[in-house]
Amino acid sequence: MTTTTRGSHKARATLDFLRDKISSNEWPVGELIPREPELMELIGVGKSTVREAVRSLAAFGMLETVPGVGTFVRARTPVSTLLSEFLADHDLEEVLVYRRSLEIEAAQHAAVHRSAEQLEQLRAAVARAQTAAPGQVDSCDHSTNPGSFHLLVVEASGSKLLLDLYRGVMGVLQRAATEGRVILGTTLETMHLDHGAVLDAIAARDVRSAAHSMALHVDRDLGLRTDMLDFANQTERAASLIGAGYDPGDPGAELPEDDAAVAAPEAPAAAERV
Repeated sequence: MTTTTRGSHKARATLDFLRDKISSNEWPVGELIPREPELMELIGVGKSTVREAVRSLAAFGMLETVPGVGTFVRARTPVSTLLSEFLADHDLEEVLVYRRSLEIEAAQHAAVHRSAEQLEQLRAAVARAQTAAPGQVDSCDHSTNPGSFHLLVVEASGSKLLLDLYRGVMGVLQRAATEGRVILGTTLETMHLDHGAVLDAIAARDVRSAAHSMALHVDRDLGLRTDMLDFANQTERAASLIGAGYDPGDPGAELPEDDAAVAAPEAPAAAERV
């Protein structure tokens, strides 16, 4: 009985140790964790205890073991993985709407809570994207890549829960993107303009403009494949907005009076709304 209790305590302690390293971002998402012998020495437990803890976190989607390579961190908490599984059964249009809400909320909070260091990271991400070759740009359908603009905005919001929810939502959308069901609905040039407008609003700590600029952006950056096939000219709305006198690069610019019609044209069916 004593041996069993001691073993259970070691297993829990090992699990807590690994989970703390991941949730604190000491072991970042996408990085390899120390190898098994290192963990055994670091924690002071045997091989079977380490393997049990790793299997448990892998079941929650926080870790993934690649044979011959090592074990990677896949999620900071179980929330994003569980949410991805839950949302996978929902209509993609609903997931896109939910993602829109998270992006706007993140932009507003980032305008308030971002640090000077985070602002510089956002500026660097925008500059990097503008000078990169088209195939090397972290477009909006890859927005959970470390250092990508959208992920940095969510991180700058200061909300760990918002970050977990965002990763979960984007996990679903990125899988749909690899299947060709969700695609980038705007040109890279417009994406750069939109990101610049969001950045300027966050830099100015302008909550209203941050929300407005992000809303304009996410209304056109990702869309369902049917959108692009049925009315491609309306899905890409930047040309219409700019033609009407709106400058996406100016966070203080006012949308034209008929911006509702331009920014959200009537769609032939609700399922075709980006």
